[in-house]
Amino acid sequence: MTRGPYTFRGYYNSPEHNAASFDANGFYCSGDLIEINAQGYITVQGREKDQINRGGEKIAAEEIENLLLRHPDVMHDELMGEKSCAFIVARQPVKPVALRRHLRELGIAEFKLPDRITCVDALPLTPVGKVDKKRLRQQLAEQTQA
Repeated sequence: MTRGPYTFRGYYNSPEHNAASFDANGFYCSGDLIEINAQGYITVQGREKDQINRGGEKIAAEEIENLLLRHPDVMHDELMGEKSCAFIVARQPVKPVALRRHLRELGIAEFKLPDRITCVDALPLTPVGKVDKKRLRQQLAEQTQA
């Protein structure tokens, strides 16, 4: 939640969006997940809507994505779903077992490991250039139903 001179005061002519996005004191609910370190610095860890709920445990998809990107053979990735699937664009062929080992070596908790890792040639993008997670979910549904 944020409030300040540079925070916008509301959506134009949209009381339902304003009611969902602002609290009674005028704080904007951005949906960003942050962490404040010992020195008082704030870092954005991801988005609330990009969390996976696995057995009551919350997993920030962005945390796993960033760790997968530290593997030398991964160029880009996207983690999807309650049962998690990491879509990756690889620099060269890489086996899912090698990526899971990589995540374990980085100290990731076992429950956070992706259930499935899928290599793709490219990630679909929205018209504004963001990863199209809706399309990835559709692709995953098509793959699992086939």
